[in-house]
Amino acid sequence: MITTVVVPTMGRPSLHVLLEALVRQTRTVDVPVILVDDRPEPDAIPVDVATYPLDITVVRTGGGGPARARNIGWRHARTPWVSFLDDDVLPDDDWYALLLDDLAEADDEVAGVEGRLTVPLPTDRRSTDWERGTAGLETSRWITADMSYRRDELSAVGGFDERFPRAFREDADLALRLGAERGRVVTGRRHVTHPVRPADDLASLRQQRGNADDYLMRAIHGPGWQQRADAPVGRRWRHVAITGSLALATVGLLARRRGLAVLGASAWLAGTAEFALRRILPGPRDRAEVRRMLVTSAAIPAAATWHSVRGAMRHRGAAPWRGLPELVLLDRDGTLVEDVPYNGDPAQVRPLPGVREALDRLRREGIRLVVVSNQSGVGRGLIDRTQVEAVNERVEALLGPFEGFYYCPHAAEDGCDCRKPQPGLLKQALADTGVRPDRAVMIGDIGSDLGAAEAAGMAGILVPTDVTLPGEVAAAPLSAGSLGQAVDLVQRGEW
Repeated sequence: MITTVVVPTMGRPSLHVLLEALVRQTRTVDVPVILVDDRPEPDAIPVDVATYPLDITVVRTGGGGPARARNIGWRHARTPWVSFLDDDVLPDDDWYALLLDDLAEADDEVAGVEGRLTVPLPTDRRSTDWERGTAGLETSRWITADMSYRRDELSAVGGFDERFPRAFREDADLALRLGAERGRVVTGRRHVTHPVRPADDLASLRQQRGNADDYLMRAIHGPGWQQRADAPVGRRWRHVAITGSLALATVGLLARRRGLAVLGASAWLAGTAEFALRRILPGPRDRAEVRRMLVTSAAIPAAATWHSVRGAMRHRGAAPWRGLPELVLLDRDGTLVEDVPYNGDPAQVRPLPGVREALDRLRREGIRLVVVSNQSGVGRGLIDRTQVEAVNERVEALLGPFEGFYYCPHAAEDGCDCRKPQPGLLKQALADTGVRPDRAVMIGDIGSDLGAAEAAGMAGILVPTDVTLPGEVAAAPLSAGSLGQAVDLVQRGEW
């Protein structure tokens, strides 16, 4: 399989239309489809996925926005490419066949391949302001409504920046980090239709929150980001001038300076009228649209200015996005379960408090988990491999699935390269999972765990216990009081 199709969804009715379109493709969709349910408190997915002849997996996020939903989706994928589709697009019947062609034709330097998109507008009347705004998607670059990326490229940069809380700028940010302006993201031949979603009267006013995201883009990519992303500058400074005029009128009114108040009010009225006319004239000019444009045109400049100021303050000095690790490696005894020396009895396996819950948090993020442990009892003849594997099976039964168990059977005096603090076990886990060292983190309870991590080129987090030496705690670059607290660090990107 060359790709996985990832569909973030808020449970909109359009999801059914999308799945039906995938079913009727001229070439059968024979790759995994991951539906990422991003509703904060989801019930059942709004369609019965079992009725569709597709390999569908439903993953729930508990909320967090489209960037996080897409990250969880691609981390659950195991294919070379990940193809993102929004839940409100309609793929052409040959979309999947052309998708496979697009990916097969991409050379090694290509990080992503975008599809072509059309927004159908009414033919029997002029388009509304909302419809014209949606139609701008046709000329927008690198939008994730239909976008495929190499999975290893996503992993290398930490995926989508989750500091973008809405479906705005997060796609351009990722494309720029992957070198899209250098030709590393190309346009394919496949095509989707993006119908205009219904919107209420204040939808355009809520869109002004995106002005804050523009300042995150500036902090990350520098003042020339709009040229690099081919993004329009818009009316921000005009909005600032109109808002300043309103403030001037307010000050004049409060200070009882009539001339100042009249000057500010006149400038505000002129600016607002010009803005409203620019939105009204191209549209249908019916009563509802005119009313909507007048109300929102009066409010948008102040809202845009407020969100710009908020974004400039919040994102000043923002660091590059790191994201979550793709792989977490865990020591077994003393980190996951109580340390019973040379344990070969599954009945003596007792998980430490809170460990299952912490591991499940990582699993929900799509982070892969493996166990790496020293089992010198095998080399000393105290236990055998069958007993070690029986204990591992019990650990998995109690704590949930792991992608692998790696253990060193040698005694300390054997001089092997797999006994921690040697990096052999960790390197083998990286090779088997295909994860880069800088996208992995090791969690353990003693210094040899972190020594192995450093030797393997990955981050390490120490979770000290009674057997951890004071010098090991002092030398640890990062430590936590429990596995749950270590997972907190991972989820905050502080690893």
